[in-house]
Amino acid sequence: MPHALLPNITQFLCSVDPFDKLPKELVRKVAAEIKITYLGKGEVIDPCNGQSGLSGEGENLSKSQQKFLYVIRTGSMEQRKPDGVLRARLGSEDLFGFTFLDDQVSKESGYQAVAIENTLLYLIPHSTLETIFKRNPEYAEHFASQAQVRLKSALDVVWSNKEKGLFIKKVSDVASGVIAIVDASMSIKDVAHEMRVVKRSSTAVVCDNGKLVGLMTDRDMTKRVIAEGHDNSAPIRDVMTPNPLTVSPNDLVLHAASLMMQHNVRGLPVVSEGKVVGLLTTSHLVQNHRMQAIFLIEKIKYATSVRNMASFTTERQAIFEALVEGNVAPETIGRVMSMIMDAYNRRIIQIAIDKLGEPPCHFSWIVAGSHARNEVHMLSDQDNAIILSDEATENDKVYFRHLSQYVSNGLAACGYPLCPGKYMAATPKWCQPLSTWKHYYKKWVSNPEYERLLNISVFLEIRCVYGEASYADILRDELHSNIRSNREFLGILTRDAINTSPPLGVFNSLVLEKTGENKKTLNIKKYAINLVIDLARIYGLAVECDSSNTDERFTQANEQGMLSDDSYKNIINAYHYILMFRQHHQLQALKRGEQPDNHINPDSFGSFERGNLKDAFRIISTLQDAVKLRFGGRL
Repeated sequence: MPHALLPNITQFLCSVDPFDKLPKELVRKVAAEIKITYLGKGEVIDPCNGQSGLSGEGENLSKSQQKFLYVIRTGSMEQRKPDGVLRARLGSEDLFGFTFLDDQVSKESGYQAVAIENTLLYLIPHSTLETIFKRNPEYAEHFASQAQVRLKSALDVVWSNKEKGLFIKKVSDVASGVIAIVDASMSIKDVAHEMRVVKRSSTAVVCDNGKLVGLMTDRDMTKRVIAEGHDNSAPIRDVMTPNPLTVSPNDLVLHAASLMMQHNVRGLPVVSEGKVVGLLTTSHLVQNHRMQAIFLIEKIKYATSVRNMASFTTERQAIFEALVEGNVAPETIGRVMSMIMDAYNRRIIQIAIDKLGEPPCHFSWIVAGSHARNEVHMLSDQDNAIILSDEATENDKVYFRHLSQYVSNGLAACGYPLCPGKYMAATPKWCQPLSTWKHYYKKWVSNPEYERLLNISVFLEIRCVYGEASYADILRDELHSNIRSNREFLGILTRDAINTSPPLGVFNSLVLEKTGENKKTLNIKKYAINLVIDLARIYGLAVECDSSNTDERFTQANEQGMLSDDSYKNIINAYHYILMFRQHHQLQALKRGEQPDNHINPDSFGSFERGNLKDAFRIISTLQDAVKLRFGGRL
């Protein structure tokens, strides 16, 4: 290394953790041994097995199989496991290549690093650091600590095929059908016998006249009966946990596990049509499975600051990538990503309350748009609002303005952009008492002018993620009631929904963006996904579906005979294909280190995709015609 560069490199290292923990004379020794390598975009190195893919000086390094600690001076690198799964994405001042510090690191923990743009690297020989640590052992722990953090981060984004498959499993695939079902009047002693001897189950489901009323676990027996000396001839209803949380057989395992963590419970009865059909316990979830989304939700739950949560962005991206690469159903991917966004919302609200004090009145934090539909993707921004108790005062509103500002900024810091249209709780108009919200809905439905139609298009889908869930239910009922009184509203929505047509002549007379940075690309959101969502919204409101989810709206319309079986299957399949298409498009952008978007370059298509997209667009167009006939009136 040229001697003239030494002061500059030393100064740079002194500002980089963990070198900033070393005396300057040691940093200068490290800097003197540094080798400098330039990587062009796409060039690859293997930090665990010496150099590869380097030119010039790097070729000599490869021959000697030296190992290094790497410091990125400029540019950016991406680390990927042997199976292609994202390990980490690194930029200037980031380090990698710590594995030499742990002799027990297996070959399976190896990875390759690829430059995702032109990158300048400083290579510090392992031998240099080992010599320093031998003479100055007090500094070794700083590097060991950093290595542990990075190794743990790497493990957090490792996915096996088995782990990917767990996301498509339903509760019915995992839960046990062996369950102790007891009557509320049975004695504690008899229930214990039923659990221990007859069913050999750690949990008993307590029913009264066939209705689920409580839950009793072996831990409850220990804490509430034995430890407190409770009379074991007393009825089980005296010591059971009343009104337990439940799941349905068709719920995702991920949803059930999230409930367990959120409410700190170890078992959930599985209920179908009011009847207990099984039991899901924590033991069912830890057998040979490492559910990374669950671990991320758990980390979010216990995060102590927004800054801490913001550091989880790479893991969230890794989950998305693994789900898409694992060919998990696109609607399931949306639900998983929504659950993660829910976790961010809840924790940031809790942190805000810790800072501001307890809320002065009851409230409901609701989400809207794709978040409310449980269809979050990598581009989802914030759409949220606050419904306040009608007892809220003007001073109370000041508190919630501070709360909403903190939460909105916190979500933005964690990778969920602010809504460009300002449909957020931080906007005073969208932080109002329940009575004001009822007035909004009545006004929007009775006279849906353009601006009001924009407002209601956002808040036609709402879901409570924190606070008084009943407020959101009341508003939904208010919406259905207003639409029953003014069926013309569905006609207005229909006119808006058919105003844009899918590009039926795709790749022949393709509908492309005409100007701007996305010129000559197809906006898959505008010309396909949004059209399907609009159609589902009309059908869902027509049948008063309580769910905002696109699939569930179509399903209920089909079950009520408003949407034929053929039309239902066609639009669901078309929608899922288009979602999958966008998810893979976004995945490829992430792998290239680019910002994902909705703009598809037609040159990236083959004949297979072209044919399927044409079919999907035709199905959307056909359903637009059907909606126009059914709801359009004189349009």
